[in-house]
Amino acid sequence: MSKAARQRSARERLAEERKRQAQKQQRVRRLTISLSGLVIVALAVVITVYFVNKKDPNVYTGAFAPTSRQADGAILASKPGAKAPKLEVFEDFQCPICHEFENASGSTIKRLAAAGKVNVLYYPFWLFKQQSEPIKGNSERAANAALCAPADKWIQYHDAIYKHQPAEGSKGFSNKDLIGWGKDLGFDTPQFEQCVNGNQKQSQVDAMTNFAENTRKVTGTPTVFLNGQSLDLSSTLLNAKNLEKTILAAPPAAVSPSTSPSTAPSTSASPSATAKK
Repeated sequence: MSKAARQRSARERLAEERKRQAQKQQRVRRLTISLSGLVIVALAVVITVYFVNKKDPNVYTGAFAPTSRQADGAILASKPGAKAPKLEVFEDFQCPICHEFENASGSTIKRLAAAGKVNVLYYPFWLFKQQSEPIKGNSERAANAALCAPADKWIQYHDAIYKHQPAEGSKGFSNKDLIGWGKDLGFDTPQFEQCVNGNQKQSQVDAMTNFAENTRKVTGTPTVFLNGQSLDLSSTLLNAKNLEKTILAAPPAAVSPSTSPSTAPSTSASPSATAKK
């Protein structure tokens, strides 16, 4: 073999070797990219599973205290025979701070009520009757629907309304949605649907609003009384630990006898009252 042929053969072998090395490096890069992708996917799955299964400490998942509807429309959440302080919650479902209060301390209140450490009276009313639409209508429809809901599902319905609270100034709480949330909770009855669509609890909404504003002198929501004493919003109501300490330190207080627990809204249609201007 001539010298020129040998040099050409060497160059060809070198080129072939370089080609093989380049192909090997390319395969390594592809494998590295694939493995990196699998690691990212696996990490994403782990993170998703963690957050799906992680329990939000602000969401109460235990049993609820038995609930009963009072003659004035208030809902009493109380363990039978519990000798405990009395907590009265005046709220408007359209109120953003009420929603914040529910997120911060609602679970604590439910837990203490279920344990017989506090007796809770919920008073939904129509605070925003003087506001312009859509706030006024949102507030009114939610209060009416809450009074239509059966007492034994009231806490769950109360939570569903807050979960879907519209942003202040935007339209929400349509009758269709209010009825749908009831269906989701298992009280898909013609009576409930008629009560919501017919605004059948308007007179009771007005009465509870009058009681809140004129008898109890409530001027804003949430307003919460513990054994008749108003609790501070920022230091107590929006601080679950402080609220629990305050409740546990309070003495028992009498709660007026409840009516029989309701399993369905009233079937009697009361005429809709004219909303106060």
